[in-house]
Amino acid sequence: EVVTLAVLMYPLLRGLALQLHSALTGSYIPGTSSMAFINCLNEQIAKDIARAIMDKKLAAQVNILPKSSALYFWKGELEESTEILLIVKTRTSKIVELSNYVRSIHPFEIPEIISLPIDQGNPLYLKWIEENVPRD
Repeated sequence: EVVTLAVLMYPLLRGLALQLHSALTGSYIPGTSSMAFINCLNEQIAKDIARAIMDKKLAAQVNILPKSSALYFWKGELEESTEILLIVKTRTSKIVELSNYVRSIHPFEIPEIISLPIDQGNPLYLKWIEENVPRD
């Protein structure tokens, strides 16, 4: 029973230990920040969505990448189009709110909104992300 409790408590205790270590040393906790990728039909929609994300303070930065070709299946058919890609840098804790908000304003029926945690990087940049995206 003690072993079961220890196994169940490990993630919580590890998380607390990492947060304490980060607070004391100023080091980055892997996965605290994330990059989200959002596809857009054209540059104007991409700029509008990027501006809306920034206005809501859901990101520290949004990059707008130029047109790229995309191949995908839609309703059983192979489609080809051009898209603009947004790369959004934010707190991992904001990904659900970001996704919900983007879905509410995006013209696509099923917009691509996917995210990856940032494991490591320039500590000063990662700190900057945290400083520029308010906590929940």
